[in-house]
Amino acid sequence: MMLRFGDPAKLKTKRVVFEEIFIALDSGTLEQLKELSSRRRAVEESINESSFMTEVIAREMAGGLTSRYEQDLQKLEQYLPLLENLMIHVQSLSNNQIIVRWTSGLKIRWTSALSASSIFNLRGAKFYNIDSLHLELGMNLFLYGAILRERALEVLTEDLVQSATLYRKAAGVYHYLVNEVLQSLQPPFTQERPPECTSSVCSIMSLICLAEAQAVTTRKAEEKGTTHSLLAKLHYGIAELFDEAGSILHSVKKDCKDISARFVGFISSCRALHELRSQKHLAEDLKGAGQLGVAIGVLRYGLANAKAKMPGEESWCLVFRQEMDAVCEMLRKFEHENEFVWRNKITTGDELPLLQGTRIVSLIPYSTQRWERELAFRI
Repeated sequence: MMLRFGDPAKLKTKRVVFEEIFIALDSGTLEQLKELSSRRRAVEESINESSFMTEVIAREMAGGLTSRYEQDLQKLEQYLPLLENLMIHVQSLSNNQIIVRWTSGLKIRWTSALSASSIFNLRGAKFYNIDSLHLELGMNLFLYGAILRERALEVLTEDLVQSATLYRKAAGVYHYLVNEVLQSLQPPFTQERPPECTSSVCSIMSLICLAEAQAVTTRKAEEKGTTHSLLAKLHYGIAELFDEAGSILHSVKKDCKDISARFVGFISSCRALHELRSQKHLAEDLKGAGQLGVAIGVLRYGLANAKAKMPGEESWCLVFRQEMDAVCEMLRKFEHENEFVWRNKITTGDELPLLQGTRIVSLIPYSTQRWERELAFRI
């Protein structure tokens, strides 16, 4: 079982009417700006949960898609190409003072799902003002990756291969965000941004999605009866991915104190959980190789470490307890067998074998689908 953390998809935004910001020169441009506003409004209403559309109508408009996440992904896929087209046209006119004035007056507003102040603001969710089409693209791509991740979890019990593929696609979206969207911001933006529009947080999200993709792949391997030796390496490979994400997050917290504690806790809890699972499989492998005393030492150390890192989140704690109960039962059997049959010396401390990780998943690159349409502005 995986730990659930759906916060990244819990973004909110205020309405944007592009035709009121960018003055069209002709009727064709005006219609395209209106379409852009309409496509964004569909996204707005969905994530803000402000739509009055029934499930039946929503399904019909989505071409029969029954999943809410699939419907949201479709809405973003219809909005993002139009947004990128507008962004490129505006960039080509970036030296025009009228365009500069229009873009500086955008006042696009988004909340953050990973900011502590957005959660604990007593006056309601904190909205960040965004006056850049680049950052608007960034927030929508972040949302797109987050919904891909939620869809991956939704299909987890039905299709492990599809679930892993969706996680890999989400990792690719965040990688694209870091290397193509946020890195190209010139000059460097000094305005306050939501964490979702920072390269470090998007890098963390890419690593999380890769770790989750490997967790699903490892589950598939367990069902196929893969050797305990390989399963131990796969689980520790997941722990290493979360460890890498945690290292980036640690450096982020030095400069940005406004990071959600749940986000921090999720990463550390996932790392500890997969480390314990790695130790469980390693112990099974060691027992099979006749090293029961070493296996017992590995399990004892793993349990002590897991108890020290028990998460506070109730649902995560339940998963931890289930895993720890399984390890406790394994340890009990191993100790009983060793006491009455083998009488091996119990290995402790520095004599315990080091865990080794293996990574077998890679991200699926995100490719932009810009719709090239001519836009003419009254400038």
